[in-house]
Amino acid sequence: MRVAAKIIQYIYSIYAFAVFLLLMFALFPFVLVALLLGREKGGNMVYSICRFWADTALFLWGIKPVCLYETPLENRASIYVFNHISYMDIPAILVSLRHRNFRILAKAEMAKIPVFGTFYKAATVMVDRSNPEKRAESVKTLVLLLKNNISVVIAPEGTFNTTGKPLKEFYNGAFRIAIETKTPIRPMLFLDTYSLLNYHSIFSQCPGKCRTVFLPEIPVDGYYPGEEDKLKAAVFKIMETALIRYKANWITQHD
Repeated sequence: MRVAAKIIQYIYSIYAFAVFLLLMFALFPFVLVALLLGREKGGNMVYSICRFWADTALFLWGIKPVCLYETPLENRASIYVFNHISYMDIPAILVSLRHRNFRILAKAEMAKIPVFGTFYKAATVMVDRSNPEKRAESVKTLVLLLKNNISVVIAPEGTFNTTGKPLKEFYNGAFRIAIETKTPIRPMLFLDTYSLLNYHSIFSQCPGKCRTVFLPEIPVDGYYPGEEDKLKAAVFKIMETALIRYKANWITQHD
């Protein structure tokens, strides 16, 4: 029985990957057109295309997105921070923030993938953490976006959390930008993306529910430059406590 279930999951995963590729190639010409419209207008159009991709892909994959709001979303630019546990986090972001203009801070290495890299460069603000000058340039871009009332989405863990704990250690960047621009932080939790497609294998994908939880907004008015560690610790604790409360299923250890 377990062997049969494994075979079915492999077949489903191959089907899911084929859907991903077909949609990507079908939408590629529209992304090229969007790139001609400039960084801001074209970027917003690219996100509309990517949302269509995410909606269609999730439907064909049999994945149902569900948003849970502990408090309503405010209609202003925010810094959204999320727990990074799966490749499925990206479509979850796109469908959860569908009515907002935003940009995702993403790793520069992924832009090297043919075709996908074009989508990636058009839809994200890339950061190369190995290059201080490029990292500083990415920060300037994020600050400019926030001043233009465009939200930014950042994974403060930097990469997948493979620790078995609710979260891995945060970087300072999101919190330094929040304090510098006086932009509130809105944590979002992905509770099911690890189960839908975990980081161990592309053959682990399966259908199901995909819940995104929006925690209450965290104001930064009481923080000053140089206090990003203090803000980081506060946000970490809030997100960690919530993930434990929601019984996130990758947690095998916590304090």
